[in-house]
Amino acid sequence: MPHPATRYLAEGPRVGIRHFTYDDGAEFTARARESKELHHPWLFPPDGAAAYAAYAGRLIEDPAKAGFLVCAKDDGGGIAGFININNIVEGAFRSGALGYGAFAHAAGRGLMREGLDLVIGHAFGPMRLHRLEINVQPANTASIALARACGFRLEGFSPNMLYVDGAWRDHERWAVTVEMRSSA
Repeated sequence: MPHPATRYLAEGPRVGIRHFTYDDGAEFTARARESKELHHPWLFPPDGAAAYAAYAGRLIEDPAKAGFLVCAKDDGGGIAGFININNIVEGAFRSGALGYGAFAHAAGRGLMREGLDLVIGHAFGPMRLHRLEINVQPANTASIALARACGFRLEGFSPNMLYVDGAWRDHERWAVTVEMRSSA
């Protein structure tokens, strides 16, 4: 589904990022259904209308969350993936926790790398955050590679950190700060 580029918050050569809308439900859920094998066992994006409406609603309405769609320019602005900043804390901390996923049709093409760079720039620019964290299961090598490629550093290991796919899972903690990005 084509989306006007004027809706982008930021754009690079191949992708633009924009916020979620309720109108994205049909495209997002179709992409999620097509990508179940790619996502399992790491994440479970909504794949039905009611689940999407609830998910998008939290990202749209909760000030402690910001959701971004990574849209491929060569696909008329179609959704290639998503990146969410959760647990946004302002004040002295100015931090957020990232979650992300590529959709199968766009995986392995570098679109998420470009999109994540744009989200980081937006978070450290207009959103005025200072630090972003990613918590990744150690066996999720694609997610770790993306974090590393975007300048995140490994900061620690958290046993039994998050409840995912029916069990408490260990996670590695990766982070990037404004200073790390400006010295790169």
